[in-house]
Amino acid sequence: MPTPHPVSLPIRRLTLRDLSACADLSEDRGWPREEHKWRFLLSAGKGYGIDAPDGGLVTACVVTEYGPQEQPTLGAIGMVLVAERHARQGVGRRLMHHVISAMGSTPLTLHATSNGLPLYEELGFKVTGRAEMLHGHFVPGAGEPGAGMSTRTATAGDLPTLLRLDQDVFGADRTHIVARLPAFADQLRVAEKDGRIVGYAAAWPNMDTHVVGPLIARDTSAAKALIASLAAHTDRPLRTDIDVRHEELLTWAKEHGLGSITFNAVMTYGSTDLPGDWTRRFAPVTVAAG
Repeated sequence: MPTPHPVSLPIRRLTLRDLSACADLSEDRGWPREEHKWRFLLSAGKGYGIDAPDGGLVTACVVTEYGPQEQPTLGAIGMVLVAERHARQGVGRRLMHHVISAMGSTPLTLHATSNGLPLYEELGFKVTGRAEMLHGHFVPGAGEPGAGMSTRTATAGDLPTLLRLDQDVFGADRTHIVARLPAFADQLRVAEKDGRIVGYAAAWPNMDTHVVGPLIARDTSAAKALIASLAAHTDRPLRTDIDVRHEELLTWAKEHGLGSITFNAVMTYGSTDLPGDWTRRFAPVTVAAG
């Protein structure tokens, strides 16, 4: 019996049982395995994939939904991968068509590399912004975190406040993300001024780095304080993806040892912009989850 063409194979939902296969797919494309991130995304979101006749996955992606379960406010697409041996056969395009159809009228967003940009534009996604990836060992400076600003480890009692702050800034309910951060991240810290929480950030492990995200803060001063406090509690280099509109924070981070690695295009489908308040949204938990 001839082997079916991968474009004709059925698309199915992925679960945590597919964690190893997803990590294998990442490795196949020269990416790190990132099992910790895959586990988080498959738990918090919906995975889609195609099984290869010879084992493993032909392709995979994850969609993280935000807002009411019955009618999400936003869907973030990430980890779109096609096995090398099945590349350039229309498999990724078919998977994306399936996801777009499954999400119905829900607006979508994703972070696109230069390689993926043409496909997403062909599918109707529009570039609405950019994020700059930074990486390096943070070098502390004098006078931080700033007058009247303090940081500390978040406690269980802070969760209701963090959920309210996050929803106000993000523009949609992200309880299923924020509530998972204490288990997912090595650090979860809050910034306070005058006894009031004005921001929060996490640092989660990814190979030999700590990824800073999400980074939600009232202003740039609070964002700086959070990054500095996270850096002070790890020996690993930091990595983060900052919205390029936050020019002051990007300049400050580069002055403190973080170097520019690459840029990703922020794209949307079914909406001209992301919900919420970008002025207080500095970095995503991961570009794979918006």
